[in-house]
Amino acid sequence: MNEEKIVFSRPFRADSEARNLEAVLASGHAHGDGPFTASATARLEQITGSERVLLTTSCTHALEMTSMLLDLAPGDEVILPSYTFPSAATAVSAYGATSVFVDVVKDTGVIDAELIESAITSRTKAISVMHYGGVAPDMHRVLEIAHAHGLPVIEDNAHGLGGEWDGQKLGTFGAFATQSFHSTKNVHSGEGGALLINDDRFVERAEIIREKGTNRSRFLRGQVDKYSWVDKGSSYLPSEFNAAVLDAQLEQFDHIQRLRGGVWERYSRELAEWAARSAVLPMTIPAKATQIAHLFYLLMPSFEMQQALLEHLRDRGVIGTFHYIPLDSSVAGRRFGRTPQECRNSLDFSRRIVRLPLWAGMSDSQVDRVIDAVRAFTVTGTA
Repeated sequence: MNEEKIVFSRPFRADSEARNLEAVLASGHAHGDGPFTASATARLEQITGSERVLLTTSCTHALEMTSMLLDLAPGDEVILPSYTFPSAATAVSAYGATSVFVDVVKDTGVIDAELIESAITSRTKAISVMHYGGVAPDMHRVLEIAHAHGLPVIEDNAHGLGGEWDGQKLGTFGAFATQSFHSTKNVHSGEGGALLINDDRFVERAEIIREKGTNRSRFLRGQVDKYSWVDKGSSYLPSEFNAAVLDAQLEQFDHIQRLRGGVWERYSRELAEWAARSAVLPMTIPAKATQIAHLFYLLMPSFEMQQALLEHLRDRGVIGTFHYIPLDSSVAGRRFGRTPQECRNSLDFSRRIVRLPLWAGMSDSQVDRVIDAVRAFTVTGTA
């Protein structure tokens, strides 16, 4: 009898999703900025510690909003890691600016803070970092460099909701931070995101940009008697349906984290011996970071072993996967970006990473199957 395939990711179903969606339908308020938007926003402010959170239609759109807030234009540059999701760069190139790709730390995939300063020029407008797998780079060093050069920091925290670095919440270090609520994330709304603003100077303009360039938010608060077009912007406001699902998910945030964390801990504990004898580096959490359980990866000894393990898992009904192709080597990256120094670690990380299935609600037997399948793989060519 064939066993059911273990998929890589499965969206969590929160208890109150259907009830919340029915409430939206019954209310007649299906557009954005309704009660569920307000509730989800309040929950996010509590989880992240950020004083101002704006829900958006995606993390990509939140990144685009930062580009508009910084008035990016042709000739400007933004420093970002080569090993990250393309949205970080498309949000820059959309306004004619150039992405400057910097290499990552060898074993964690986060931007190497010590390489940032040498990439700064008179054209640099911001430093963008990603907390890969919920693990931050050395944020003290990043901020030290940013402050010395008068540059804002953007935190792409798509993987790290609720995480910390050296006791401080991820998303509160930079002037801006972005969140993703795509269905592959710990907490989701199908598609969705948020912009966290930690510099009061940008709050009012961010509201305008999010509301199609109008001062509608001020109108709704009774601060103006009518609203009109006052700045550039777009339609970045999610519907109440998205907010209703997100609010239900956030209500169970701690529960989701416990479920995912249990899977992560089993992988870490029960694959340690196999990894040690196989010259494989399993994902580890640095001392200053917290475990978010967004993903669990194995760094294989070579590209050949990465491909062999992925095939081995597929043959056993387990869907693992690699991750990003470094942006500096991508077609668009070569067209819209520049790379001051070769990003060797980014390429190496990309060619060795294997991510294992991880979602809230995985059964013990499913986790057993993944672990057994990995343990049955023999790494060759490492002697």
